[in-house]
Amino acid sequence: MEFTSDDARAHYDDVRAVLDGAVVGLDFDGTLAPVVDDPEAARLHPGAPGALLELAEVVRAVAVITGRPARQAIALGDLDALGNAMLDRGAELFVFGHYGNERWSATDQRIRSPRPPAGLATFERELPSVLRGADAGDAFIEEKGLAVAVHTRRMDDPDGALERLRDPLAQLAAKHHLTVEPGRQVIEVRSGDMHKGLAVRTFVDELDAKGVVFCGDDLGDIQAFEAVRDLREQGLPGLVVCSASSEQPGLVDLADVVVDGPAGVVGLLGEILLRR
Repeated sequence: MEFTSDDARAHYDDVRAVLDGAVVGLDFDGTLAPVVDDPEAARLHPGAPGALLELAEVVRAVAVITGRPARQAIALGDLDALGNAMLDRGAELFVFGHYGNERWSATDQRIRSPRPPAGLATFERELPSVLRGADAGDAFIEEKGLAVAVHTRRMDDPDGALERLRDPLAQLAAKHHLTVEPGRQVIEVRSGDMHKGLAVRTFVDELDAKGVVFCGDDLGDIQAFEAVRDLREQGLPGLVVCSASSEQPGLVDLADVVVDGPAGVVGLLGEILLRR
């Protein structure tokens, strides 16, 4: 665990002081679960369930805020069982899927989801020809219901393929009034009406939180980082944690605390509880 400044250490202490009224938001891939070549093979870090259970005895609520569909994140992380166990220890577990478009909670056990954005179906039909035109026909297409993700991680030159795809995918998305969300060897196309920053604000407001922590690792988490920093300027104790990787070093400058991937996130959660 590395503090990025003296002010960052003060923010850490401020959140610890109100931990029993605080909420904690975490991304899934790269934060709670290691990034893997096959998105459907992702699993929580072995220490994550235990760390979240211990956290549940202290904080008001925990939320997994992810670009994945909520149903997929729940299944891969066994979050329904974890949520029930957290309820027994006094805290609620939420899942905000598709950047906040979908919602689930351990209490409700129902996924609330909007309709797919207009233009997404046509985008998917036109996508294969765009991939071939960018010499990226072997890219893996992940259909996510409310979004489509194009992964290059499995290709021989993943970074080169990603670079070739940036402009063509952006143009195709714009044609259908969709938003491009770049990430770690992936480009996702979705509706732009919701993002993780709005999900964080909703989480904080609805629970009348006394403090907030958010942990993330990728470009899709930047708006959540910014939301925590904005809330902090308004007087709410807040902490931004970067689950760092060599693939996305740019987020370090936006964070208060930098940890080494999901193992570091698990260690940080334990450290917060230990120091308290």
